[in-house]
Amino acid sequence: MPKAVLFDLDGTLTASGEGIVRSVQYALEKMGREVPDPSALTVFIGPPLVQEFMDFSGMSHDEALRALELYRERYTTVGLFENHPYQGIVELLGTLRATGITTCVASSKPEPFVLKILDHFGMTGLFDQVVGATLDERRTAKADVINEALRRLGIHDEKDMVTMVGDRAQDARGAQAASVGFVGVTYGYGSREELLSAGATAVVDTVDELGRVLLG
Repeated sequence: MPKAVLFDLDGTLTASGEGIVRSVQYALEKMGREVPDPSALTVFIGPPLVQEFMDFSGMSHDEALRALELYRERYTTVGLFENHPYQGIVELLGTLRATGITTCVASSKPEPFVLKILDHFGMTGLFDQVVGATLDERRTAKADVINEALRRLGIHDEKDMVTMVGDRAQDARGAQAASVGFVGVTYGYGSREELLSAGATAVVDTVDELGRVLLG
């Protein structure tokens, strides 16, 4: 059983796809770019957005920064709340904490947005620390977010007792780069194949399964 569990936010704690996808559509439209079907935009759920705008739409870095501004224009006022916690996740967090396991959010979403979402759903008190990306894009890589979480928790020297939980390849790769364990979840936005190819050694399909794995 781990000493601490770090949770991704989008696709792991909350089903946030609607708000993210609609805000990406808004940004692409404002930029005069093609706005594809929403199903094609799920790649934006989880990864750092500047790089994703560059990869997806062939934008320059400056264009991607402008797209990020436009995205936030909608996301910070509307998109944040097109979202809901996964069934059973609040109960799981309570159980983990009752057994003495430290819980923390480690998200590539900007930290102020993470806090606003958790506050909105009454979940902030379920975590010992909440760590996200910086608004200036200096901390966006998942490994950097994880290492900052370990620093704040004071357990940087106990990585073998830490498990990261996430739904996308970048979560698995970030955990590997930060030398912590990883459990992938398929109830979010990534597939079993994506997670396994990124190096996940444990993948679960439901919140109930996740609880059984984390609690042994």
